[in-house]
Parts: sequence; C-alpha cells; structure tokens
Amino acid sequence: MGNSYAGQLRTTRFEEVLHNSIEASLRSNTVVARPVFSQLYLETEQPLTHNGRTENDDDDDEDGSESNSPPLPYQMKTPPEGCCTTDGFCQAGRDLRLSSLASDPLDVSAGFMLVGVKSPSLPETLLVCAVDRRFLPDERGHNALLGFLGNCMGCGEKGFRYFTEFSNHINLKLSTQPKKQKHLKHHLYRNNQGMLVKGAPICWRGHDGRMRQTVSILPEGHVASDEPPPNTAPTLPIHTPGGYTAGSNSDPVNLPQVADAPHPLTNGIHVAPSVAQPSLNQSGPGRPSATGSHVNTGPPKKRHKGWSPESSANSVTESAVKTPPSSSASAASSMSSLLTNGARSETAAPLSSSQASLTSLSPPGLAVTIPDQLLHTCRLQPVIFKGHGSLPQLTGNISEVLLSSLLQSCYLSSQTLPRVYQHYGPSPIQPLSTEMQILLTVYYLVQLGPDQVPLIEDLEQIFMRSWRESHLSEIRQYQQPQTPASQGRHYGIETSSILPGLPQHLSLLPQSQQPLTPSQLPWLAQLAASSCGEGVVVLGEKIGSLAQGLQQTVSRLMEGRLENTNYVAIIVTVPGQETQSCVVVTGKHQCRALAESMYSPNEGLKEINHQLSLGAAQELIHYCNSLGQDGDLDSLLDSATLDSNEPSPLSSCLDSAEEKSVKTTHSPKDTPSPKNSKDSPSPKGRASSPKDTCSEYSVKWREVRPIQLAVARKLLSHVCAIADSSTQNLDLGSFDRVSFLILVPPSEVTFQQTVFHLWSSGVLQELGGLDQECVSQREAERYVVKMDQNAQARIENLIQEAQSNSYTLHILVHDHAHWDINSNSDSGLGLVDQLLNSRQVREAPNILILHVTSFPFALQTQFTRISPYNEIHWPSAFSNDVDLYHEKTRYFGVSELLESTRSGSSLPLMRYDSSFESMASALEERFPKLHSSVIRTTVLIQHYCVALMAASGKIGSSHNLHKHTSVETLEIVQSLLTAAQQCPTHHGHMVLLRIPSQSLAAWAHRRLSRVRRQLGLEDTFEIILGNPNQALSIGQSFTDQIKTWLKIQDADWVPQTYLELEALPCILILSGAEPQGESMPRSLKYCDLRVISCSYLQRTTLEQELGLAAYLVRAESRPPHNPGPGSDLLESDAAKLSSTDNEEEEGQENRDSPLSSSQQLQSCPEGGASDPFPAQSTTSPNVQKGTTDTIQPPSQSQTQLQPQPSQSFPYPPTPLHQPQVQSFSQAQTNSQPHTQTLSQPHSQMQIPNPQPPPSAQSHRQHSKSTSSGSLSPQASSPHLSCSWARGVSRPPSVLLPRALYDIITASDSSGLPRCTSFLPHMSVAWASSFRPLLSKMMTCTEQSLYYRQWTVPRSYHMDSSNRTEGRSDNFHPRRLLLSGPPQVGKTGAYLHFLGILSRMLIRLMEVDIYDEEDINYSCQAEGVLYHPSNVSWPNPDIVKTMPFDYTIHDPKYEEISSVYCPGYKSSADGNPVRQEDVYLRRRTSRIKLSKYAAYNTYHHCEQCHQYLGINPRYQMYESTLHAFTFTHLLLGEEIQLYFIIPKSKEHYFSFSQSGGQLESMRLPLTSDWSPDCIKSPIFTPTTGRHEHGLFNLYHAMDGASHLHILVVKEYEMAVYKKYWPNHIMLVLPTVFNGAGIGAAHFLIKELSYHNLELERSRRLEGGGPAGDVWPFIILTDDSCVMWNAVDLDARNGAVEHAVSLKHILQHMEACPDLAHYGLCGVRKWSSRGLTENKLRDPFSRGHLHDFLLLNVDRSQNVQYDQNRFTCHDVDFTLRLHSAGLLVCRFNAFSVMKKQIAIGGYRTFIIKTKTTDVPTSVGPSQYICAPDSKHLFLATPAQLLLEKYLQHTSQKLFPHSTKNYTHPVLSVDCYLNLGPEVTVCFVSSRPHSVNISSTGLLFSGLLLCFSDSFVTAGFLKKFSFLKGATLCVISADRSSLRQTVGRLELEEEWRFRLSDEFQTANAKEDRPLFFLTGKHI
Repeated sequence: MGNSYAGQLRTTRFEEVLHNSIEASLRSNTVVARPVFSQLYLETEQPLTHNGRTENDDDDDEDGSESNSPPLPYQMKTPPEGCCTTDGFCQAGRDLRLSSLASDPLDVSAGFMLVGVKSPSLPETLLVCAVDRRFLPDERGHNALLGFLGNCMGCGEKGFRYFTEFSNHINLKLSTQPKKQKHLKHHLYRNNQGMLVKGAPICWRGHDGRMRQTVSILPEGHVASDEPPPNTAPTLPIHTPGGYTAGSNSDPVNLPQVADAPHPLTNGIHVAPSVAQPSLNQSGPGRPSATGSHVNTGPPKKRHKGWSPESSANSVTESAVKTPPSSSASAASSMSSLLTNGARSETAAPLSSSQASLTSLSPPGLAVTIPDQLLHTCRLQPVIFKGHGSLPQLTGNISEVLLSSLLQSCYLSSQTLPRVYQHYGPSPIQPLSTEMQILLTVYYLVQLGPDQVPLIEDLEQIFMRSWRESHLSEIRQYQQPQTPASQGRHYGIETSSILPGLPQHLSLLPQSQQPLTPSQLPWLAQLAASSCGEGVVVLGEKIGSLAQGLQQTVSRLMEGRLENTNYVAIIVTVPGQETQSCVVVTGKHQCRALAESMYSPNEGLKEINHQLSLGAAQELIHYCNSLGQDGDLDSLLDSATLDSNEPSPLSSCLDSAEEKSVKTTHSPKDTPSPKNSKDSPSPKGRASSPKDTCSEYSVKWREVRPIQLAVARKLLSHVCAIADSSTQNLDLGSFDRVSFLILVPPSEVTFQQTVFHLWSSGVLQELGGLDQECVSQREAERYVVKMDQNAQARIENLIQEAQSNSYTLHILVHDHAHWDINSNSDSGLGLVDQLLNSRQVREAPNILILHVTSFPFALQTQFTRISPYNEIHWPSAFSNDVDLYHEKTRYFGVSELLESTRSGSSLPLMRYDSSFESMASALEERFPKLHSSVIRTTVLIQHYCVALMAASGKIGSSHNLHKHTSVETLEIVQSLLTAAQQCPTHHGHMVLLRIPSQSLAAWAHRRLSRVRRQLGLEDTFEIILGNPNQALSIGQSFTDQIKTWLKIQDADWVPQTYLELEALPCILILSGAEPQGESMPRSLKYCDLRVISCSYLQRTTLEQELGLAAYLVRAESRPPHNPGPGSDLLESDAAKLSSTDNEEEEGQENRDSPLSSSQQLQSCPEGGASDPFPAQSTTSPNVQKGTTDTIQPPSQSQTQLQPQPSQSFPYPPTPLHQPQVQSFSQAQTNSQPHTQTLSQPHSQMQIPNPQPPPSAQSHRQHSKSTSSGSLSPQASSPHLSCSWARGVSRPPSVLLPRALYDIITASDSSGLPRCTSFLPHMSVAWASSFRPLLSKMMTCTEQSLYYRQWTVPRSYHMDSSNRTEGRSDNFHPRRLLLSGPPQVGKTGAYLHFLGILSRMLIRLMEVDIYDEEDINYSCQAEGVLYHPSNVSWPNPDIVKTMPFDYTIHDPKYEEISSVYCPGYKSSADGNPVRQEDVYLRRRTSRIKLSKYAAYNTYHHCEQCHQYLGINPRYQMYESTLHAFTFTHLLLGEEIQLYFIIPKSKEHYFSFSQSGGQLESMRLPLTSDWSPDCIKSPIFTPTTGRHEHGLFNLYHAMDGASHLHILVVKEYEMAVYKKYWPNHIMLVLPTVFNGAGIGAAHFLIKELSYHNLELERSRRLEGGGPAGDVWPFIILTDDSCVMWNAVDLDARNGAVEHAVSLKHILQHMEACPDLAHYGLCGVRKWSSRGLTENKLRDPFSRGHLHDFLLLNVDRSQNVQYDQNRFTCHDVDFTLRLHSAGLLVCRFNAFSVMKKQIAIGGYRTFIIKTKTTDVPTSVGPSQYICAPDSKHLFLATPAQLLLEKYLQHTSQKLFPHSTKNYTHPVLSVDCYLNLGPEVTVCFVSSRPHSVNISSTGLLFSGLLLCFSDSFVTAGFLKKFSFLKGATLCVISADRSSLRQTVGRLELEEEWRFRLSDEFQTANAKEDRPLFFLTGKHI
C-alpha cells in the first residue's frame, strides 16, 4: 500500500476516494464513476508539469505526495533490541554503502532494479537496494505504480511492502515522514570495469536535477504565475496537477473535478471520456488545503488520486508546509494575494467602512442584525464580499462589519466578453456561468495560505483562463485572421498553439459539454471546502436566502465556532430563482488586511492620525516599553543617563586608526571587546583635531554622464521629429530662444534639489548668456515651481508670456509626473490637470510639455494625451555586459535588487526581518483595533531604541537587550555608531527609515532623539525628520561638519537637500504618503522600509518605495566578468549586508587596489563561493565571534541553515530569504538534513563571548552562510580607513515587510516579478479581465503599448475626460514623456536637453553665409561716379557711357582665368594663387535669418502651410503632368519638356479648350502692376538639393503672388515632387540628365522666348497689343537665402538692412527703362562690401552671377552654351555684352548665398567606365591620343575638356603663364584656362563690341567649336608671339580638319601628328577632339 503513517490503512484515505466517487456521480448521469479501489491503486499518465524546484536535492522532501499541512513530527519506530543501528548498515549488520558493494557480485531478482538510497547522515555515499521497477518512474517521470516493493541487498531480506518499514530496516534515521520520492535518488549500473556506480537521477515527476535547472522557482508562500510558459505548465481548467496558491505556476485555473471522473469538467461541462484524466489538484474534494492551516486533520494518504508528486512543488506554501508552528505566524506569507488592492477603490465605489453603504443595500427579504460587541468578542471586523444577487439589509451594530464590492466587480468583468467576440452576432462563446464562478471562487479560497489575503486579480486570471480553455476551439476561429503573432501576444487574447496541460493528441470536444447545474453547486463547493478542514466553510444546503446564511455566519462567529475559519461562502440555490452568493471573511489577518486596504492612502493616514490623537496607541507603547524580566525601557534609559559621567566605550569598539595598519590579518577573536579597550579618544576629542583629514572623501557635482547626453539628444530628436512631421504642430524655425519652467511636487527638499541641479548644470548661463558668477542659486529658483496653490500664478504668467512672445519656445517640464494625476473636478486636487491641461496651454503653439517620471504607467492609458511616438525611454547602459555608453557608473535599481535575492553568492541586498515580523503579528492580534502601521512603527522604533542602548554600551550586559530587538536592527545601529569612528573626519553613512504617516514619523523622531540624548550620543549621529512640507533641518554641529568637508566658507549656508548630507552619519526618517522625488546621498547604506504599507498593491506604489534605494555604482568596482544573469547586481559590498566593522580583518576592494576582482575570486579557498566584494562586517566585534567561518561549495551556499527544508521557488539558485524566527535549537534541527551534505558539517560554534544570546547567534549564522568565503582574510588587499569611502560604490541594503518581500520576489509565469502584473496605479483600472500578462520579453515601448490597450483611467484621473467622439486618438501634439528608473539621472538629462535645444534654436536661426571680399579690384578703377548716389534707377544713356568691367570680381571665381581688360593693372601678374589657400574652405559668416529669408524643406510655420501644400486639413495637393514641345534650330530637333503643375497653380497657365493640352505659361503685360504681385516668372535650376534647396519663397516674397518654377532633371522628378508638392516643376529632357548648369539655363531661356512668342500670339488673337507682353524672367540660384538693400544715412553713411525679395523685384521691375537692358542683377553680399569701396556707383556694368533678371526678348540671339559645366555665366555675359546689350548691376541691393554642402551643379564626380566607384584620376588622364588604348571615363566629354584645360593650361600655353600683358585670344567663348593664364575674349559676330587689340601680342589662340563667323581674315587681325600656342576644339576629327583647312591655319601655325588629342571617352560617348600647334 505504500507509505501510510504506521503501515496502517487510515480511514480518511478511503473517505476521500469515496468523496471523489460521489462527486463523479453528481456530475454525470450517463457515465459510471470508476470503482473506488481502482482509484486507490491506479494512476493515469499525466503530462509533465513545469513546476519549479531548486537545484538542491535537500529540498525535495514533501516531494509531491503530501498536503500542505505542517509536517507532523515523525517518530521512528524503536528498533528491536540487539539489532545494528550503525549508519550505512542494515539492521542485520550488513554493509549497504555503495563504496563497499561497488565490486561485489549482487543477486538482483527479476523485475527489480538497483537503486541508490540517500541517507541524511551519510551525505557522501549512497546505500544500495533493489526496488521493483513497477514502482519506479520511467525516464519521463511517468508510469510509476503507487506503493513500494524492495529488497535489502545487505542481508538479502525481501518483500518490504512499505517504504517506512524498509527505511527502518536500512537505518535511514529520518526526522520526517519517509517517502520513496525523497530518498530513492539514483539508478545504479555497472561501468566498463564492472564497478557499480551512480547513474542517472530517478525522474520523480520532473523533479530530477536536470529538469529543475530549466524551470523558474517560486518564492515561498505563493506561486507567481498568471501566465504559464507555453506547452509546459498546465493551463487547463479541468485540472491543475500542480495546484495553485494565489497565482500558481501550474495555473490559476483549477476547475473542480472528480479525481478520476472519466469526463473532466470544463466550465461545468463534461468532456469526452477519451481525455486522459490528470490528477486533481490539492484543492479538490477531500484534500487538505495548500494553506498549512493548523486545523487540518493531517496529510492525506499519498495514493489519493488528486495529489500528484508535483503538487507540492509549487503549491505547497513553504511557510506552511515547511515552517514549524513557531514561525508560521511570521511567514505573513504570501500576501501575494493580498490585499485587494486598495487601488481599485473597490471598483467604482471607495469602500470605506461607511455605514451608509451598508444600510443602502436593502433588497426585498429579511434583514440581518449585527450583534453588539462583535469586534470585542471575535477580535475582528468581518468583511462581506458581495457576490451574485443583492445583499439583505444589515441592521444593528453595522459599524463593525465591512462591505466590499470587489468580488462582485470581478464577477461582472469576467462576464463581459471581449468585443472581438461580439461582432459576429450570436456566438457559441458564452461567458462563465454563475455556478462556475462561485465554484472557482471556493476553489481559490481553499488554496489560499493561512496568512494570504485574496487578490482579485488572481481570481480574474482564473476566470479568464477557465473561460478561455473551455472555449478554445471557438476562440481560435476568431483569432485566425490575426496573422501577426505579435498581435496576439500584446494586444489580444493569447493564442496558444496547443492546450497546455493536455496531451497534444487530445482536444476538447465542445459538443459533449454539459452545464454545471445549480443543484450540483452546493455539493461540489462543500466537497472542495472539505479538503481544508475548517479553513473554508460553505453554507449551501438548507440555506433559503443570503440573509439566513449571513445570520448563521454572524451567530457562529459570536459563538466562537469560526475560530479556525478564514472564509465562509454562502450559496443560495433555490429552484426557480437565480443563484445567489456572497463570501464572508472571518480570518483575523485577512479581515485586518482587507479593512486597511479599503482606505485610500490618504484615508489610511487620516485614520492613523485619528488613532494617535485619541491616544489609542498609548497602551501599545507602554506594552512595548516593558522588557519583561529585563526591566522597563525608560527606567533603563534613566539609569544610563545617570551613569553618563563615565567615558563611553563606544569609541573603542574598533581599533584606533594607528593600529589598523598593523592588524590587517588577525582573526575576529583578536578584536578587543568594548569593556577592555578605552584607549581611543572620544568622538568630540577626535573631531577637534585639525590635522585629521580623510583622503578618500570627494564629492562630484557637475558632470553630465554619457548616457544622460544620449538621452538629451534623444529628446531633442523627438522634438525635431514633431517639428518635421507633416502635422505642423511645432515650428522650430520660428523660435529664437528657449524659456522653461520645471514643475516639481510640493516637497521642499525636492524643490531645493532641483534648484541645485539647475544652478550647477550651467543651463541658465547658456540660455541667458549670463556669467557663472551672476547666477546665484536664488536666481535659479525662478525657474522651478512647487505644485502647490502658488503655482497657479506662475503658470498664468508663463501663458501670458507665451501669448505675447511668439518667438520664444516655452518648455514646461513636469517632473515626477506620476505624482498628481487627479482630475481637476476633485475638490482641492488636480492642480496639474488644472494647469497643464488647460485650454490655453494645450493650444499655445509655443508651449511644449515634457513629463518626466520613473513610473509612467498612469500616463499610459486608453485615453492618454501622449502619443506613443513621443515617449522616450531611458536606454539600458549595458547589453550583454558590454558598456554601450562608456559610463563610469552602473545603475543598480529595483531589478538588480531583485536579482540579488536570487543569486546565492552573497547576502541579498533586499530581505525581510523575521523576528520583527513575528513580534508585529503577535501584537496585531493583541490590538485588533489599532492600524497595523501604528503597531509596526511602534515595534520598529522600540527595536531601534533597544539596539541603540545595546550598542552604546551604557546598559549592563545582564539585561539581555539583544533579545528585545532583531539582529537586523542591531546590525544597522551598530554599523551606524561605529562607522564614523573609523574615519579621521567622522564620515559615516545614512540609515533611511521610511514612515509614511507624518504623525508617526514625528513621534518616532521624538522617541529616537530622546533615547539618543539619554545615551549621550548627540554628537555621534544625527536624527533627521524628513517632512515633505518642511525644509531640511539639522543640528548646527553637524552643519559645521558638512561645511568643513565641503570647504564652504559662507557662514549662513545650511544643507537644503539630502544629497548634501553625503557622508553624514544619520538616521533619516522620511515621511509622506509617497516619496516625492527626493534623491538620497551615496552614503545611504540601509533603506529600512519595514513599516511601509502592504495594503496598496500597485506597481507604482511598490516600485517608488523600492526606488529610494536605487543607486549608481562606480563601474570600476564591477567584477571583470559576470558569473550569471544577475551578476551585475553584485556590486554589493557585503559591508552593506551584514557582520561587523572589522574591515581590516577582511580583504576589501579598494579603488586603488592592485588586486583585481578576478584575483580575489581566485584567491578564495577552494569551494568557497566568493563574493566579488568580500563581506565586511558592520555589527560589533563580539557578535562576529559567534559567526562561523565555514567554507562551503557554491552550490550549497543557499541551503546552508535554511530554516525551511524545501525550496520550491521558480528562480535559479535562490539565497535564503531571511532567517526565520525560531529558537536556536530549532534552527539547528531544521537545517540538519542540509548541513550533512556540506564539506564541513555545520555544527553549533563555540561562543567565546556571552553576548549575544543564542537567537541572535542563529541569525548571524544565517546571514553569514550566504557569503561564505568572504571572511577569509586577504592580507594583500589594501583597505580604506573611511567607512564612507568603502561603501560609496556599494548599493544600500533594503529591509521590507515580509508580505511585500514575498510578493516582490515572486515571479509570474512570464518570469517577471509578480508586482509587475499588479494594477499599475490606483488611478487606473483594467479595461478587461480578458487581458494577457506582461511578458518578460517586452521592451519599454511594448509595455507602454500594453498599458495603453489594457488600462483605462478612473473617473478621478485627469485623462478620463480626454475623449473626443470620432477621433481615433486624442494625443496632444506637443507633449513628450521621458521615463527612466528612479535616481538614474533624468534631471541631468532633461537639463542638458534644455541647453542643447537652446543651442539648436540659435543654430536654426542662423545660417552660414558666404562672406568674401570682391576680388581683382584696382584702386584706380574706382573714383568716377556716373550716377548720383541716391538715384533709384539706372539711366540707360549713362550706362552706355560706362565702361564694361571685363574683370571678374566674384570670389567664387578666384581660381579661374582672368579676363583681359586694357585699363586693368593686375596687382600680381597672372593673379597667382597662394598654395596654402587652395585647401581652405571659403570664408563664411553665421548670420541670423531675417523674416524675409528663403527656406528649405525643414521649415514649417503656420503661414507657410498653404504655400507648401501640406495643410493638414486638406489632402496633399494634386498635380498633373503636362508635356510641352517646341522646336529649336540650334538643337535641330523638337524638344519635349514636362511641366508638373499643382491644381492650385493651374491659373498661371493656359490650356487648350478641347483636350486640356498645355499651350503656354501666362505672362502679364508690361503695363500691369500690383503691389502684391511679381510679374517675372522665377526659374530655379536645381539638382541634388530636394531637401536643402531654398525653394520656400513665401517669407522672402512677403506673401506676394509669384510664379516660381523649379527646373529639375528627369531622374530627380519624383523626389522633388515629394518634398515640394505645391511647386511647379519643369522637367528637363532625358538627354540632359548628365548635363551641366549651362543646359538648364539654355533651356529655360529658349523655352521662355518660345513662350513669349506664344503669349504674344495669344494676345493678338484676343485683340491686344503683341509687343506689350512682359519679357523678363528671373534666374536664381537655389542657395540664395536673403536679400539686402543699402540705405544712405546722412549720419552713418551707407547702411545695409534686410529686405524682401518682393521689394527688390518690384523695385527692379518698376525701372522705367528696364526694356533697354538685356540683363540685370545684384551685388553679392559681403560684410565688408560697404566699407571697402565707398565711392562705388549705385549701378555698374560688369559680370552678373547667381541672381539675374533676363530680358529674353532683347537677348533672343545670345544663347547660353548648353554644353557648359563651369563659368557659363561669365561666358554668357561676355557674349551678351559683345552683342551690344546693356548689362546693369544694381549695387544698392545684395544677395546672400547660403553655404549648402550637399548637391548642386558643381558636384560632378569623375569616375572610370569600368567601375562605378569614384577613383582618383589625374587631369592628365582626362585626354588621350585618338585610337589609343586608354582608360575610358564615364564623364561627359565637355566636362573632361573643361577640367583638363583648367588644370593643365600652363603646359598647353606655356608663354601665357603669369603673363597678363600677353593673354590667350579666345574667340566667341570664354573657357577657364586656370588662374595663371589670362584670356582675352573677342566675338567674331559682325557689329560686335570688342576690346581694341591694336598693338597687343597674344600668347595663344583658342578656337572652340568655331562657326562660320570665324574666318581666316578675321584671325589675321590679331598678332601672336613667336611660339604662341594654338588650340582648336571640335566635335569630331573630320570637323577638326575642316576647321584647320577653312581657317588656313597651317600658314602661320605648325602642327605635328602627335598634337592631336581626344577626351578620354569611349566612341559611344562622343568624345571631343582638339589639335594643338605652335606659331611660326
């Protein structure tokens, strides 16, 4: 039969199976339940569950067959007299040890296997036995029969039917119930040498070691899963083999079912019999609950079908199963479930204990009378959870009963199906039935531990899973359209590929399902409840109404019959009526927790204040003051005060600084005890010594870390993205400065802290241009506002300023943004809502809001105002342990704290204090009316007071003070008192004591201060009350100390922030309902959160409390490599963790230490799990003497002295959570089985010093056991004398309430901490019960999207009103959210952002303008004024008399050949170029943009919207493509161009009426004039500058109507159209794709003339005058940015100022004689343009560039050279002038050209034909001999020729180099021959204007494409030097020869065959040919 208690069959086992059989028959009328005895003996196969176990074999007891009740003390049967009892031998005296039998031949019976048995007393070996293989599992953990059959391999005795009997026979000597699963460990087999050796572990249902490593481990007390891993943990509603306690890893959905019923029940429906039935979880009928409740009748028999070996793995709450009764109280276990989440405020109605809410529920029916004295009698206030149906009216003493609608709201939400299933009309998918909800609720309650409180979110998950699994096939059909897997993962109901928990080949068959009937419900509920004894009572039978059930419950309560009952479920199933239900909570602990969680946080604090004001706590305080036999606290203190004349021994607790250098390696025993050493000076004496300084102390304030810089840039890029988006919500280009206001919570310390950061950041100097000295800290206060009532005026001022100054961008930084998110409708609340969400702020286009918070969840709801694209998340500084930002620090936050609880190499930084917990819970029972915060605070302060007395040494040792405090508190206090003694300047550390209630905090401050005063410790450490409403206040002596440290001279200086308390030894009592953003100094060593509330389980609430301990650790102190996933967390100095302050005895890591961490790791003794930071103890020497130096293997470190024998947690190796409260002997007993396996058995150590008492010793051993190896001395490691310096790179230790510790360290099934699945904030609610869990793989962005989908704001949330009908989103466009973990440096990041934003705005308002002096001016050229200086327009007659200035003055042409001009005297012959200047950039100046600037595509402003065609109210402007064809004689063919014309610009064109064909571009008449119109069409040729070209002329034109046409190449058409959708494009023909600027200008001019003719024809047809059509066009460069005009001021002379392009064009167009001019232009701007040439004429004749007004009519016969790439404008102007046309430059106007590094017509790359990659090809390779083999280039031939002539002309024209008086004669064209050659341009046209060449000898002749006007006679007019060079250029070789012949060149010029060349082009690329010759 297996392991019964004494080998007897117990009747309870039979009754359980009978129950199961009854249950099966109740559920089904068709299928006969399996026979009772088949249930007892047979077990169906069951899929392997993923229940986590720790790695240690020791933890496998309770291995899966026992209940959760406490283990009954196991008494082994006394062995018969005379038999052998030696370990390792059987009772017959035969040796069973594997080491002895390894080589012996053994006789194994058929069907048996050799198995190794583990004996606790022999950890190093196995005992050999033979077991029938039927009772052992296969390799998958399946198919083991229950029971046992074994043979002894020593004496040969066979047939042991019970493992109990067999364990007695082989002398296992167990202290717990013998179980085969625990002790049968390994298969044994013979190896190749025939030796018997240990084989594979026996796979007991997935518990073998290999399986364990892959699963996650649950923290004790509760399981953390809401979401099982796919295909592993059963998610099946019909069974949960693993059981479930408040979120089990197996699955919360534990549907009721008969253990062996052939039809599993799903949602009350039977499933096909073919489904193999897994075992029922422990909450099934007849099972004891998983609670470990003491009222249970004892463990059931192991063969119970519903109790699989897995079930205990995750469902048995450790605190219950494994903790002895003495410690179960403190296990406060898994409040995982606690606490109903005050956040919920009980769905809609806050559930304060208001009588009104009770009496308002009066449905028809009986009233229930609440008796008087209920609270007094029962010592509890019962909580009634409303369920289904209406509650009866309550009368009588209703104030002592609480109502909660949480359960009811859960029922309602789980019956609201997701919308996706409602779109399809009638659906087979139905919500859970009422009966199923009630039954699941009972199951859930049955599983809760004795100290667990129901958590509605767990129940919601159970309902959701149950519903989902029962409708799996239908849900799948709705999910099929969702192709992206991510949709299912994040945003919908989860898609599971198979049904977890069922064999894959089986499926649920919905057609066979039948509903659960109301008549079955009470029976099934009672069956379920029967498994936990009296823990849950179901009133269902014979209950006719809820009133009757409630009355019965109240009566039982008063009679004391519910003493051991935690919940009463009342179920009413009257035929013909709806099923009704409610749950009454009657457990003391549960009632208290639920009652307190019904208060909102503020109400809870009010209640505490109320209790304190009434003096309700006096009895408690008096009770705590009594120390029992050890006297009274106050009287002991008084006696200490009387004795204070004696010198304090405190200062001598440690060796003096002088001795430390000697004693680096002595053992703990060498440390003198306090009473023996009185030679050190007192603290005061030491402080006064001026020579004492601390070399290690340094405080760094101002430095921006690389990651902060990265975040600031990220913020800036988001702001730019808003500006660049098409929504036009932010026009960065219109702002010229930044102003800001930082809003902080109303905490004085936070305010001063932000002011300090701002002042020291340098941002104010940057924004205001102020000197550092000018900005005082007081000045910085103007920029920071506390969000109190005074904030309103400041915000209103900002709004007015924003309205009046539209050129300033105002940034509202809302720091700590989660702090006040109440809606303004609430009275007195919602200040942020009122100010930041006001219409004025929302609509102001120049106000940008930046929310900054560590907890953004409350701002991420369905109605959020912040776009997900505007969220900036703090990046992770490390990726795979690679430092991405080269940080000097490493962040240590909440997740790292959690990791420290899982890594076994050191004492976890986060832990709980079990002795404190046990005392607090005992007092909570004693004082039921007091709020738990009052009780816990009183106990904690009592502990601190006692610890101060004990550590001070003022109280005699006879009083045993240690036992009246906890080891943790004693350690904190001793560390605080002794730390300052080590440092010459008394640097110490901070202890943060968090007490939310301000009145309790004030009491604690008074109490501790009094004790400190009476102990004479006023000068040792400070006690600070941190009240958010008050400024920081500390004693003068401590202020002086800080001033000395910081070298502050100011006499009035006082610290105003906690950061300035760096290194001050102090206890900071931080009060306030929640932290408000206060940063802690790096000297924070202990963060004591033991009294924070456990009632408000929201993610924000929990994480912001833990955030107080967040820390930046110096990166240098990190270990060189990470041993595991959580290694980066172990920057923890064990000094922060435990033990005493004898650092000189232990190796430490010093900043300057030559010993690296890796060496330290290696120097550890073998097997020692060395902490990378060896432990440094911080208690007193005498405590350390009781510690052990045991070195243990790393794998065992976390189990040594584990008070509870089992570790079923879902994490990799977990360190002990905290020493449990138990006596020393219990600690030893419980840990005995574990310590046997260590390399040294862990026995009780000798205690040389009488202090401390044994209980403290046991704790000390616990805490040291996790950092084994850390005590080994390392003499080679230098040490620091300053405790502050040692601790500054170590994160603080955190002490938590046990309930919160259990919750926070638990994981849910996704591997995330349990607390992340809680409601994110109390102001939001879940949108649906049907939500998935957060996933561990989610990024911050995905988490944000999760909350945006699954949370909705409550009515009092400020975003609840943010909903507009018909809008898919209501995001505020100028709102950003920066989120990052607490204390990570967000303030520094956003301050830096403000600085770089300001710099960027200034940069945006400025552009680089070419600022170069004109070149080639000679002094004598100036001096004659032809026009009066104030004349507006040029006179054509005067202009004709002005000499044409052939010299080029534009500095961009500094590198080209100068044009010969007879009167010009060159300053340097040939204009030589200084070699060093060639490589310098052209000179530019940064100029601020005027309001008349032209802009590129990055500029958006309100006024430009329509102009640019991107008005958000309209669709993108439509455009049409129109072909336009005309014939040109020069090209000899038709030219087809394309116009892209937006609809909005079609009125500028005329179209044929028939087919809508483009006919012409409309031109105005010369006589037309409008003040808002420009007559001339503007053409801008452009290439490669679709983003950067300055085509936005809206502001430049000052709003005037104008026709602007972009001339683009065909291949760039699409991209230009995309960026400039509202501009007209002229697309050049395909053949011009590779052409230069000459081609563009040629086509523009020819098209314009052709269009002019068309317009004249159109006018004639219309009857108008033909010649009156406006003939001018404007050719402008795409980099012209601003225009200026010169005003002649009598006082100041000429003054230049910015004007609009409209002003200039209208002025020029209005010129009376404009038609006489062929070409007009303006000057190029230079900052020295006016100062240099004061006598310059307002008009001049000369070369024009960049901005031209061209008369296409007069210049009809002068074309641009379509082939030209360079100098085309010089060539055109020379030809235009020679044709006799007037060229005039308006010197009163100038154009500014912006430096644009991208694109443009000058950027041509010369590359080879063979490869596309640009290669360095020298100019000499641009040409080659004809027909030669040469590297051909993929570059236009004309460009190659121009570049060749530019770079090699000194070889081609050797006589011309630096020879200005003998220029090269160039006929009909100007080509650049390089800066050293001068070119003389002449035109061959008849009547052309040329310079006089009489007497001029030319050094060369250049003939380029000579036409018929060039004749031999024309050339004979010119004289040449002997040896002058001729260069003739033609398109091909034949025309080259024809030209030579026609011009009779051979008469005067000598040619050689080798003088013929071609450009390096292939034949198909049509190379150019040229011939050179010498003059004879």
